[in-house]
Amino acid sequence: MIKYRLTCDADHEFEGWFRDSSDFDVQADKGLIECPSCGSDAIRKAVMAPAVARRDGSRKERLAALHKDMAKAVARARDYVEKNFDYVGDKFPEEARKIHYGETEERGIYGEASGKEVKELIDEGVQIAPLPRASSPDKAEAPKTPAPKKLVN
Repeated sequence: MIKYRLTCDADHEFEGWFRDSSDFDVQADKGLIECPSCGSDAIRKAVMAPAVARRDGSRKERLAALHKDMAKAVARARDYVEKNFDYVGDKFPEEARKIHYGETEERGIYGEASGKEVKELIDEGVQIAPLPRASSPDKAEAPKTPAPKKLVN
């Protein structure tokens, strides 16, 4: 894993972790990296400086700010999926398989699946990802009770 300091076309700075240096290039070329502040996908690597301990603000404050930025990015990702993908509800495993095996048109879908269904889909090689729960950026926290997983294919 490699961490890059990134900048969008509005000069917002943020960090991103990538498998290797070419992983950033592939994701950036496809527009898969977005600025957590403004949503721009015009992203470039910023000049990196060595990690030096900072004295401006407490660690707790910096972590809280990072957590808030991450919550905003998650909210934008969820909003994008809900506006651009087809919601298939509890038919997600069936629809994801149909797409995977070429039985129906390829399209973005999201819906619910149980833990067992998720494992079966992954074992079959179906490309899925969890869709984070909606949460206010100011109140981002883990859910208190488990629920069916919302997934994206």
